[in-house]
Amino acid sequence: MQYKFGGLAQRLIYWNVACFLVSLFFYDFAVGAFRFPNWIALSSDPLVFITNPWTLLSYAFFHDGFGHIFFNMIILNFSCTLFLTFFTQKQLLGLYVLSAIFAGMAFVAGYYFLNLSASIVGASAAIMAVLVATTTYSPLMNVRLLLIGNVKLWHITLVIVVIDLMQIRIENTGGHIAHLAGAFFGFLYIKFLENGTDWSKIVSNVSDFFVNLFTKSSSTPLKTVHKNYKKPETKSTSRIVVKDKTQQQIDEILDKISRSGYDCLSQEEKEFLFKAGK
Repeated sequence: MQYKFGGLAQRLIYWNVACFLVSLFFYDFAVGAFRFPNWIALSSDPLVFITNPWTLLSYAFFHDGFGHIFFNMIILNFSCTLFLTFFTQKQLLGLYVLSAIFAGMAFVAGYYFLNLSASIVGASAAIMAVLVATTTYSPLMNVRLLLIGNVKLWHITLVIVVIDLMQIRIENTGGHIAHLAGAFFGFLYIKFLENGTDWSKIVSNVSDFFVNLFTKSSSTPLKTVHKNYKKPETKSTSRIVVKDKTQQQIDEILDKISRSGYDCLSQEEKEFLFKAGK
């Protein structure tokens, strides 16, 4: 029920946890560490990366240990909750996916020029993008923290970014490069959005294409039934057509709720559904 009606933030957490459970099959008890194959982890080796391009996204759903995923999911839930205060679930999905790809490319490019070789997993870069995007849009938002009290959102984000900058040459250099790249993408996303360009529509259009591809056949008979009701030049026909169009819009809204949850509706759709239910 939480997965079905909890919204995209809940689903992202479930997807990450499910991938972590799968990753347990790659745990090497002899060395006490995960050994992710090249078709899951993002490798900085150009030859490996080119033959496994999907790893630009798959790496953002796997984690190297319980502590890694535990803290990432806490920050993901926190960041998504704030982000959805201002934006839609489709924008959240688009930002998560595109920032993961951008950060992955930054990691590969950075290690290539540094002449280093490694592989990474983790949702941290995408999470940083969501957090920084929200901060860029509303930096003065008050956030209440346990034992600390109210602080500004930009204070929290600044601390996290500074920690990444301080550790970039100490350990996990590739991971910190990806984190900072994700943060930069989140900043750019909001700036372009404020100028009327929504990059998340790239992901939305792709996902809508596949959704419509599988639902097209089921919607065709409904259109045929509507055509059978049409009788030109009579008042009764006019009333039936209006009724059918209203019902069709209600069905489309209900179908949208079943796919993405009630929160994905626009204010206009919510008002229409409320009036139709009277």
